[in-house]
Amino acid sequence: MDDDELLARSVHDPAAFGTFYERHERLVLGYFVGRVRDSELAADLAAETFATALLAARKYRGDGAPASAWLLGIARHVLLGSVRKARVQDRARRRLGMEPIVLDDALLERIARIDMETLLARLGPDQAEAVRARVLDDEDYGVIAARLRCSESVVRQRVSRGLARLRTMVEEEA
Repeated sequence: MDDDELLARSVHDPAAFGTFYERHERLVLGYFVGRVRDSELAADLAAETFATALLAARKYRGDGAPASAWLLGIARHVLLGSVRKARVQDRARRRLGMEPIVLDDALLERIARIDMETLLARLGPDQAEAVRARVLDDEDYGVIAARLRCSESVVRQRVSRGLARLRTMVEEEA
């Protein structure tokens, strides 16, 4: 089942969102670990990201972009909100009645092993640059295309394929 289908089903089937979560947990944790350099904070931010994604799943429209890009967009907003307030916002978790994540040694070890730059280095240079610019730096496709001297559709393709390869790499390391 693809991500779009999982998100559509998750509105009425929590197990579908659980599958989506398992598929993307390392990607989201890696995103935060690379930015906050604190395992506990990264786990809290990831939990808030997935709680927000669950609440927003009914509004999700893939529009051809990978669901992982949508999820990382949510992660970016969670991170920016956290930075603005200098703490993790857990409103979505509270609305869903979710308990805060308890960090055990196994989770801390998994988080510590994630290094987004190492994963990006395993992509081809064109894909890595496109993913870094679009997903991590949140640049517009047009800006990236102008800098890389290619079309927006080429950038979109590089981002999509790069995210798919990253997900495969993360799943293989799990």
